[in-house]
Amino acid sequence: MPTNAATAAARLSVAPMMDWTDRHCRYLHRLMSRHALLYTEMVTAPAVINGDRNRLLAFDPAEHPVALQLGGSDPAELASATRIAAAYGYDEINLNVGCPSDRVQSGCFGAVLMERPALVADCVAAMIAAGPVAVTVKCRIGVDDQVPADVLPDFLQTVSAAGVTRFSIHARKAWLQGLSPKQNRDVPPLDYPLVHRMKREFPHLHLSINGGITSLDAARAHLDAGLDGVMIGRAAYHTPADILLDADRVIFDDRAPPRSAEDVARLMLPYIAAHLATGGRLNQITRHMLGLFAGRPGARAWKRTLSERAHLPGAGPEVVEAALADVALRAA
Repeated sequence: MPTNAATAAARLSVAPMMDWTDRHCRYLHRLMSRHALLYTEMVTAPAVINGDRNRLLAFDPAEHPVALQLGGSDPAELASATRIAAAYGYDEINLNVGCPSDRVQSGCFGAVLMERPALVADCVAAMIAAGPVAVTVKCRIGVDDQVPADVLPDFLQTVSAAGVTRFSIHARKAWLQGLSPKQNRDVPPLDYPLVHRMKREFPHLHLSINGGITSLDAARAHLDAGLDGVMIGRAAYHTPADILLDADRVIFDDRAPPRSAEDVARLMLPYIAAHLATGGRLNQITRHMLGLFAGRPGARAWKRTLSERAHLPGAGPEVVEAALADVALRAA
């Protein structure tokens, strides 16, 4: 399998999150960290094959290193989607073996595939053969009544034998019966020790841990304990400044001065103007910026200004500038 910038960047990644990690969110996050690996929302293989490819797959070159997450369970479809996506220049194609939603269960992909490691192996083998791009897997530690300590080693062994060398492991089981997708992000207990044990048992694999990690200190602790990467989800979205502004120094040992939240907001203004010039709406971007000042004086005023004004007809960069002025006034 080819290696590229995504492997080094996977030391810290922002998890793929439906309705959140779109191209505007990723552009914002890239302004905050030069090195972290960014993921798209999950896109199904049939959508890539049959849908509006530019809408689904296009991204700004500034987002590199960036990975596409695919959903599916048909090797031929996944191979076709991988070939299409590789032409867009993604640094990695990731197969979703972790999402517990009803929609993915009915389509026989996502977390339900934890029960079918041989099928996952067939899928990734087809994806790897389809094009010169790194193929990775994001999975759970098990589903329903599976015993994670038994099924996870077998899953890693089977899928890695097909050529995958990088896995992101959400350290919770997924309960496909009885829990909602939201509950599946919180209710099943975390088992970090099991993921660390997998690294000891499979030292040749690049393993990232995901689930419940809310600070750079916690991320660094997992890395110092031997894991290759840490994937952070909701904390990176809701409190991006806390996670991403200092990530290059803490995680990647980059000594370049970090940007401030104010710097990032101002750097978004040309991007916003370009988006509006193509017929886009301000709130398509600013909805991802609401948490930029979380925990700081002025955060409430920032969020209120964007929430109340960004959706209005004709709203433009001046709304962000007004929100910045509100932050400055309250921080004075």
